Amino acid sequence: MSFNDPELAIVQEAAERDNQALASWVGDAALDVATEKVVPVSADTKDVLQELIQSRGQLRRIGNNLNQVAHILNADGAVTDAQIKAVLEYVQTAVRRVDEATLQLMRERRPRL
Repeated sequence: MSFNDPELAIVQEAAERDNQALASWVGDAALDVATEKVVPVSADTKDVLQELIQSRGQLRRIGNNLNQVAHILNADGAVTDAQIKAVLEYVQTAVRRVDEATLQLMRERRPRL
C-alpha cells in the first residue's frame, strides 16, 4: 500500500490520534471497512448526515415541548388527547423518517468498478 505525501500525513495523524502504529491503524481501518463496521462516505454525505442528526435532535426537542404543552392544555381541557396524539404521531413519523434517511446514507456505498 502506498500513499502520496499529503495522504500519508493524514493517515499518520489519524494513527497518532488513536495512539496506534501506522500499519496497525491502516489494518484496523481496512478491516472495519471490509466488514462494513464503518462505511466510508464523501464529505458531502458527511455534511448531510450531520444535518440529519441535528434535525433529529430538533424534532425530539419539539416532541418534548409538545408533551409539556399537551400536559398543560389538557389540565384546562382546551385540547383533546386525540389532537395532541395526532401531532405527536406526526413528530414521531418525522423522527423515524430522519432515522431511516440517516441509516440509508450510512449504508450507501460507492459503486464498485
